[in-house]
Amino acid sequence: MKLFYAPGSSSLLPHIVLYEAGLPFTAIKVDEHTKDVEGGGDYRTVNPLGYVPALVLDGGALLTEGAAIVQYIADQVPSKALAPPNGTLERTRLQSWLNFCSSELHKGGFSPLFYKGVPEQGKDVFRARLAARFAHLDAYLASNAYLLGRQYSVADAHLFVVSNWAPWVNFDLSSYGNVKAYRERIAARPAVRSAMNAEGLIPWPDAQPS
Repeated sequence: MKLFYAPGSSSLLPHIVLYEAGLPFTAIKVDEHTKDVEGGGDYRTVNPLGYVPALVLDGGALLTEGAAIVQYIADQVPSKALAPPNGTLERTRLQSWLNFCSSELHKGGFSPLFYKGVPEQGKDVFRARLAARFAHLDAYLASNAYLLGRQYSVADAHLFVVSNWAPWVNFDLSSYGNVKAYRERIAARPAVRSAMNAEGLIPWPDAQPS
């Protein structure tokens, strides 16, 4: 398998999960701005939309969208228990958390804060949305070690990756003590450290990688 990634972006999610799964893969770096692929080529020939992640399977099939990719990876190694079985209520809960991270935190919260064209007044709206959502997470994590309760899953890797962006957009997580403790638990996982090391993210950069 080939994982196309940009350091610190949402593609860190499948990068972590591939290490968790213990599956063989090749990581290929993409320049998010130029779309140049490490070693040569234009990433848009892989994903015409130009954003990461993308996972190319050994048979040539292309998977995009992080939440879908990590569920596919998890299903290849059911013994790792990275996702509940398909068709169960717990699997639906997993998908709910993955959607929450994608829509409420990523696209509906952090993404607008990265755009220089968004005025500060507009950014305050998204910061307020993030504050409400992290307050919800903080309350939930007061009595749950992980998003699915006591079992680590791919959703935890997703929340970890998205919440990593807080310092890049001046969103302060320090008042969310349970979120902070949770992030420390996830950050200590060997697979998480392996993926972050591979992307040159330890220590985590204070500013968004160029």
